[in-house]
Amino acid sequence: MSKIIAVANQKGGVGKTTTCINLSSFVAAMGKRTLMIDIDPQGNCTSGIGVEKKELRASIYNVLVGECSAKDATVKTCVEGLDLIPSNIDLAGAEIELIKVPNREKVLRSILQPLKNNYDYIFIDCPPSLALLTVNALTAADSILIPIQGEFFALEGLSQLMNTIRLAKKHLNPTLEVEGVLLTMYDGRSNLVASVTSEIIKFFGKSVYTHRIPRNIKLGEAPSYGKPIMHFEPRCSGSIAYKALAEEFLERNKDYNYTKITSMASLKRKAVKPQQ
Repeated sequence: MSKIIAVANQKGGVGKTTTCINLSSFVAAMGKRTLMIDIDPQGNCTSGIGVEKKELRASIYNVLVGECSAKDATVKTCVEGLDLIPSNIDLAGAEIELIKVPNREKVLRSILQPLKNNYDYIFIDCPPSLALLTVNALTAADSILIPIQGEFFALEGLSQLMNTIRLAKKHLNPTLEVEGVLLTMYDGRSNLVASVTSEIIKFFGKSVYTHRIPRNIKLGEAPSYGKPIMHFEPRCSGSIAYKALAEEFLERNKDYNYTKITSMASLKRKAVKPQQ
């Protein structure tokens, strides 16, 4: 039975999609059957893992509106063991179409039920909003992983996000928990970042991951090549940080039976061509 994790934050530009792609990739590289679901109409998770949005035979939109099954929309990625249900601009109209559907907040949850025995972990990349698509993800998920940039504005939207999580728990998904809080684009030299980090730790306590994702130019370049960082530049600081995060993620889930990555360079050689 898989664990479903929604990667969400209504604030854009916090490294949410970067985290979904790279955490999923490392978890898969460590031997876990992994699925990514892109429910952002921008489809950045899809293109960032090397799947061409214009050539899709089916996407999460077709699944949500009942035109095909989740299995039929699933494609292989360049990472062995990592599958994807892709997204494209068609998804922009899905929220309007779902409004008239009974139990519209639970559509994604029912869709994922047949897949739960096929994967160890399912990561959902949410759009930067708290609208119906994100609510669907929170209803379907076992937990939410929150990437937060170490800056003042990141704190401003935190109360709104936590209120949405509380409402989702109360009315839609009583078992929803915070998987973890990840500090991204982290610069330990900044006094402001240190101050914001202190506030985040005070608020979330042990939910904050020990490992932080540094500012790293290679992390920004990798999606334009359609590659996760482990294939693009496995030895850079961003790649090393996401590898450490994946290990911490698995160990927090008491999943100690994973393959240790002893050679980062070997990851680059394992890239395969994505299935469109």
